[in-house]
Amino acid sequence: MSSNGTTPQQIEADIARQREQLAATIDQLHDTLQDRARTTARVATIVAAAGAVAIVGLLVWRRTHH
Repeated sequence: MSSNGTTPQQIEADIARQREQLAATIDQLHDTLQDRARTTARVATIVAAAGAVAIVGLLVWRRTHH
């Protein structure tokens, strides 16, 4: 028994619980980051498509007004 009254088995059990909690937290962070990366990729695709449409629209407008 340690000086604070806990046994080695209690300390080991506490460490195991903390490891499980840490693993769950890391999994949640990983999922959140993946979701953000997917969202960022979608936004980038939409912005690129909008830019392409704007350029084509400008070129068509210039041809019809010159």
